[in-house]
Amino acid sequence: MGRLSERIAAFSCVGLDTSILIYHLEAHPNYAPLTEELLNSIEQNRWRAVTSVITLMELTVKPWQLGRQDIARQYETLLFHFPNLSIVPIDREIARHAAQLRAKFALRPPDALQVAACRLHHAEAFITNDRRLEHLDPLIPIVVLDNFYTFRA
Repeated sequence: MGRLSERIAAFSCVGLDTSILIYHLEAHPNYAPLTEELLNSIEQNRWRAVTSVITLMELTVKPWQLGRQDIARQYETLLFHFPNLSIVPIDREIARHAAQLRAKFALRPPDALQVAACRLHHAEAFITNDRRLEHLDPLIPIVVLDNFYTFRA
């Protein structure tokens, strides 16, 4: 994770896209080492983090589809009790900002809401694995996990 830590070292608060938490909870073989170090650092207060309630929806879809209410509830509990992570509700101001982002950058609604929520709650960078968001970089630094993944044979 060294290079990822270096990339975000200057920030005190980072926005997290849902994919970061999904990779972590599903122990994704490529990304779990990165997400583990990132989330451990957030837990230890190296950085504060913010995400929106969109993450709750996206994170629990699969367990609900599988009829695993217990897992969906565990994910929700973990999300809302994770140290130094703020879960932001979507309000009028965020919706307005998201609409402006969609108009200017042609974002999908969930992405616009996530980025708007993070920006309005003081995230200084947004960590994702969605390259389609890289064009937001003049507005907020976009940190794409794939740029830090090292193939291990």
